[in-house]
Amino acid sequence: MRFTLSSSTLSSRLLTLSKVINSKNSLAILDCFLFEVANQQLYVTASDSENIIKTVIPLDECEGEGVFAVNNQTVLNAVKELPEQPLIFDVDMGSFAIKVMYQNGIYRFTAQNAEQYPATPVMPDGVTTLSIPSAVLCENITRSIFATATEELRPVMNGIFFDLTPDALALVASDGHKLVRNKIFTVKSEVPTSFILPKKPANLLKNILEKDDSDVIIRFDERNAEIVFGDNKLLCRLIEGRYPNYNSVIPQNNPNELNIDRKILIGALRRVLPFASDSSLLVRLHLEPGKMEISSEDIDFATSAKEEITCDYTGNAMNIGFKGPSLVEILNNLSSDQVGLLLADPSRPCLIVPAEQPENQDILMLIMPMLLND
Repeated sequence: MRFTLSSSTLSSRLLTLSKVINSKNSLAILDCFLFEVANQQLYVTASDSENIIKTVIPLDECEGEGVFAVNNQTVLNAVKELPEQPLIFDVDMGSFAIKVMYQNGIYRFTAQNAEQYPATPVMPDGVTTLSIPSAVLCENITRSIFATATEELRPVMNGIFFDLTPDALALVASDGHKLVRNKIFTVKSEVPTSFILPKKPANLLKNILEKDDSDVIIRFDERNAEIVFGDNKLLCRLIEGRYPNYNSVIPQNNPNELNIDRKILIGALRRVLPFASDSSLLVRLHLEPGKMEISSEDIDFATSAKEEITCDYTGNAMNIGFKGPSLVEILNNLSSDQVGLLLADPSRPCLIVPAEQPENQDILMLIMPMLLND
């Protein structure tokens, strides 16, 4: 079997697919890419047994068809340093000897029989299907993934919850201390349904989705999801279980409102945070009309810091405490210049929203307060 394709196309696709392969695999064959030549195209698969990425590359020339497996490091190292040029693969399907010929040289290595490579599951007919612009999905995953948990006891919290309702698609992530809810109003369903996307496939999508208007098609049932984007397809096992009722923790009546420049607030928090106690990382906010005072202290080492910044605050004077790094993390995952902090009282969650919402979306972040010892 012999086929020719672009070196840069193969290199970039293999680099994308390699992100799914674990450093240690339960099956030795999963250290390999699966190459399948058929219909004048090369189909490449990578898997960790729970997540599978497939891509298709058109071939310039092709003689014969066949399937074989190649160690991912061997082929990646072979092609990643090559400039753009045609690569000619010559594969002996009897001995699995491979010759890769390029402009001034040749590589020789041995492939493996692909019989042991796990079969790719096929999604049944009649599953739920939704379509989201690639840039919108990528932005929402990126904005949410930091808030997922890493709990062994409640695995449902370790992924991003996709909640499809008649009003919108909500992407939700929470670790119990902070929460992110993104609503996309252009995606909805008369039949409410949902799934929990694990962190690994979410990270893969975050890193490889194009930031454009092309559509990403998601098909899912109770156990698996198939996500198609461009010439790629990601199949993943979903987290099974019931996601907590996230709407019940979002306070509805928040009469105290602070509007502030996001970067100014991040800067002040970063200057004050090094003086907070290592055990609590508590940062205290004192709010009153026209100004906010940010302070921290570590009684054990007799260190403290205090900074005052002007802001637009309407409501009752208030002292409230937060875990500083979590507040900075939330602010870093918003992109608007101005943000609003909506508060009820020092014991209830604080909502953080961008001053201007993206078109057809609604972004809300929440952080739980910490107890102050006044």
